[in-house]
Amino acid sequence: MLFSLNFESNDAIYLQIVKQIIIGIAKDELRPNDPLPSVRSLASDIGVNLHTVNKAYQQLKQEGYIQIHRQKGVVIHPEGVPKADSEYKETLKQTLRPIIAESLCKDLSHESIAALYQEVLDEFQSEEDKK
Repeated sequence: MLFSLNFESNDAIYLQIVKQIIIGIAKDELRPNDPLPSVRSLASDIGVNLHTVNKAYQQLKQEGYIQIHRQKGVVIHPEGVPKADSEYKETLKQTLRPIIAESLCKDLSHESIAALYQEVLDEFQSEEDKK
């Protein structure tokens, strides 16, 4: 998996790493038990401090996306990502609320927002599903 970091972004580097790994899982580019680089290796490859990568990996571990083994290293969680529960759904609503509010303030219509949502959602549709 290639990482594309934007050092000028408002998003912290560790969050960019977290988001890219989650996107890789969602797009089926990363599957259960797939290995990820070690903290030291990834930090060296992308040119960031190893504490930055460690912070990203710890967040991913806490959220159930990865497992970290002393012998096996870092792998995508073998049992897959935990399914959404009511707490996750509420957190998602809280995350979406200001994004939607900002979009409405910038005069996007409900239809435009729904079309953008669908466009992004379509990025995660597999090639087989598109046929």
